[in-house]
Parts: sequence; structure tokens; C-alpha cells
Amino acid sequence: MDFFKKGKEEPAKPAAVPKSTQRAATPPVSPTHAAAGNDNLKKPAAPAQDTYTVQSGDSLSKIAKNHYGDANAWKRIYEANKALIGANPDLIHPGQRLVIPRD
Repeated sequence: MDFFKKGKEEPAKPAAVPKSTQRAATPPVSPTHAAAGNDNLKKPAAPAQDTYTVQSGDSLSKIAKNHYGDANAWKRIYEANKALIGANPDLIHPGQRLVIPRD
């Protein structure tokens, strides 16, 4: 740059990018267009169950009373969690995460 040069200076031009590294501009695809015709992209249905972490002093009937309003519904919770609880439904332990089936 010549400081003593009078007149109008032209701004510097950006360096040319080789064609092999240039990308074509593609418009963004909206989610509705991306999912059109593709069933795999649909949102999954909400699970038909909740989870509950067993607290000290809990029993299946107490949990059923809180979730269903009926202590006698403890069998639903037990059946959904039989593999975790084992053969004795009276033996649940704090920290266990139980599946609570929805109505």
C-alpha cells in the first residue's frame, strides 16, 4: 500500500476458492418435508407407563394407592415388575425403579 498515492483505493478482493472445495448452496429442509414418506422419523407414542423409585417405608399397596387411588391395584404393579421384585411382592427395596402401568 502506497501512503503517498492519491486517489481512490479499491478494497481487497477475497482469494478465489478452488471449485473442488466449493459447495452448492442447498436450502434448509423443513422437518415436515424431511419426514414426508418416511415412517421411521415419526415421533414415538408416549409410553403407557410411568416409573417410580421405591422409598423407605413403601409397599406395593401404598404405591398403588398413590398412583391409582386403590391399594388393591398393587397386583398390576407387581405383574409389571415381577422380574425385578422376585417371587415375594412384600420384598421391595428403596432405590428400585418400578414400572407403573397407566390406566
